[in-house]
Amino acid sequence: MSVSQSRSQTSPPDGAPVALSARSPHVPAERLVAEMVPPPRFDGVRFATYIPDPAQPSQREAVARLSAFAETLGGTHAAGRGRGGGLLPWRRPRRPAGAGGPRGIYLDGGYGVGKTHLLASLWHAAPAAPGAKAFGTFVELTNLAGALGFQQTVSALSAHRLLCIDEFELDDPGDTVLVSTLLTRLVEQGVALAATSNTLPGRLGEGRFAADDFLREIQGLAARFVTLRIDGEDYRHRGLPQAPRPHSEDVVTRAAHATPGAALDDFPSLLEHLADVHPSRYGALCDGVTAACLTGVRPVPDQATALRLVVLADRLYDREIPVLASGVPLDRLFGPEMLAGGYRKKYFRAISRLTALARDGAALAGGPGGSGAADPARGRPAHRQSSAGRGH
Repeated sequence: MSVSQSRSQTSPPDGAPVALSARSPHVPAERLVAEMVPPPRFDGVRFATYIPDPAQPSQREAVARLSAFAETLGGTHAAGRGRGGGLLPWRRPRRPAGAGGPRGIYLDGGYGVGKTHLLASLWHAAPAAPGAKAFGTFVELTNLAGALGFQQTVSALSAHRLLCIDEFELDDPGDTVLVSTLLTRLVEQGVALAATSNTLPGRLGEGRFAADDFLREIQGLAARFVTLRIDGEDYRHRGLPQAPRPHSEDVVTRAAHATPGAALDDFPSLLEHLADVHPSRYGALCDGVTAACLTGVRPVPDQATALRLVVLADRLYDREIPVLASGVPLDRLFGPEMLAGGYRKKYFRAISRLTALARDGAALAGGPGGSGAADPARGRPAHRQSSAGRGH
């Protein structure tokens, strides 16, 4: 589906880089729902491509349990006739509480044990058409509710057989209550749920605390969830990744002009522009972009700006768009107070993802791993999904 773009400046001439800060995408509600699918880097993942760590039997068990859960999702929609069945969502007969066993799976574990791979594999394995199952992050789900409104979001998702929520967040009470209420309504309509949550780096009792917090925050749904513990190497033992050294502004600018489909933005101007675009549209903001070239990168000035940048980083990462930047290193985007505060999990994730994309972007400047900027695809990583037991 096309997305109309209104621009605050003249479109660049042929061959010149675009500017994200000149884009103001208008995304129809239908596209917001239709795009709730696993991101491109997880297009090809399946349970068969997940390689469990032989030292972690819980990983193999998780594959078996999720495969069995997927098989329960076939047949008629649990609350009625399914999509196109003629019943309005709010008039479908409700599934009795507890009927058929738990309607939700919660994947509990630290960073890098393959939870997203498994969640995407569940989505792919569920015997339902793509339009009858949805996949998104917690942030994307809250943004969808913000863009459509609560009631329309319930209507849009209530005919689905499965809703997968990656990176369930427990650091914003308001959003957590919103999504908990939304999930309660969807379960009443027969939608099956699956969720993951990463834990805060450096937090003791990582796995158990995450599960307990999750179940406490969704008290009304707790009885419908089964928790699957996935053990593996803990993100905390790896620490923050070291960001590549920034390039000069001239190198970034030349690479942007030499890379077909690249975007070139002054970082402070881009941050200012993000405040005028709803986060649910950040994916559309990146449509057609093959590389994000940023000049004048500096620490973000405040929490609101930082949280918007986190969402943009997620959309760039989902689309495997390499990043080339000048200014401060990307691991200095968030100050010490932010990295010690309530949203630190988001910031750690953004640093990790932007750092990975910056490594991919080195090829655009002729750095390690590439020979120049002529072919942006060469700056992209090979999919690492087959090693998910020790990866995503």
